[in-house]
Amino acid sequence: MSLRPSLALSFLLLGCWATVCAHQTPDSSSKSRHKPEPHVRSHPSAIGDSPTTYRSSEFAFTCKIPYAWVDRTQQMQDDASDPARSKLLLAVFERPPEAIGETVNPAIVITAESAASYPGLKTAADYMGPLTELTTSKGFKTVEQPYDFSVGTTHLVRGDFVKDVGKLTMHQSSLVSLRRGFVLCFTFIGGSEDEIDELIEKLSFSLAKPAK
Repeated sequence: MSLRPSLALSFLLLGCWATVCAHQTPDSSSKSRHKPEPHVRSHPSAIGDSPTTYRSSEFAFTCKIPYAWVDRTQQMQDDASDPARSKLLLAVFERPPEAIGETVNPAIVITAESAASYPGLKTAADYMGPLTELTTSKGFKTVEQPYDFSVGTTHLVRGDFVKDVGKLTMHQSSLVSLRRGFVLCFTFIGGSEDEIDELIEKLSFSLAKPAK
């Protein structure tokens, strides 16, 4: 199985932006020329019923957005080639992806892809093969084999990855679940395992409504 281009592009953009932010270390002259772009709050219409919460009634989950994080969902959605089969639900960053920074830029990216795109896919674990292949192709290393993971009473499959970026280590964890005929993939990027765990704690699920 291979990932569809739209989903692959989402991960590619995420990896590239985060890496660029981690690599760039401004000197004193650059600091004097460029003022850091201020953090902005995501607009309620893009994030849901709260400026700091994304809520999906279709897939029955909620993700709390850290205060003042930057929303790039619409910008990345514009690059989707087939919205009917692949959906970028959320793409938020601690700071603007294009801004200069000295640390890994934490991020949360949530995608939904039609399970019908993968003949023979029956479980979330089946999706981890192509996902791992894509992630490692961007320079990440697998920490351990994918394993069962629970968020509340919801069972998912989790894959953990790391990537050395100069003197920094970028951590990425992806949680995968099948809901309503879609593969949901929740990807978290941070500068440490603790930071990843804190981001995952912002995710919660409710009982999914039966598909019509």
